[in-house]
Amino acid sequence: QVQLAESGGGLVQAGGSLRLSCAASGYIFTNYGMGWFRQAPGKEREFVAGIHWTGYPRYYADSVKGRFTISRDNAKNTVYLQMNSLKPEDTAVYFCSKSRHSIATMGPQSDYEYWGQGTQVIVSS
Repeated sequence: QVQLAESGGGLVQAGGSLRLSCAASGYIFTNYGMGWFRQAPGKEREFVAGIHWTGYPRYYADSVKGRFTISRDNAKNTVYLQMNSLKPEDTAVYFCSKSRHSIATMGPQSDYEYWGQGTQVIVSS
C-alpha cells in the first residue's frame, strides 16, 4: 500500500531555511513523478513544485521560484523540498504527492494521487 510520510517542518523566522523530506513506500518510486503542495489556513491547496522520475525537469510555482528547490534520491525513495528565504506567506501545511505518471505536472491536482499527512511550516515575521 502506498505511503508518503513528510517531515522537516517547523517554526522559522523570515529569511530562514527549512528542508522538507517525503519518504515513499509501497510502489516503485522510480516510475513516477512527485510533487509538493501546500495549504494555508482558509485557502485551497496549491501546487508548489514537481519533479520527474529522472530528477529533471523540475517545475515551480511562481511564488517560490528562485527560493525553493525540489530534488529526489531514488536510492532512498525520498523527495525533498529545500526552502530558502522563507516568507510569512509561505506558512502552510506542506504535502507531498505521487504523480499518476512518470512525469510531474503543475496541475491539476487530479494528476496526482496519494497524499501524505502533511508537515506544518510556520514562518514568523
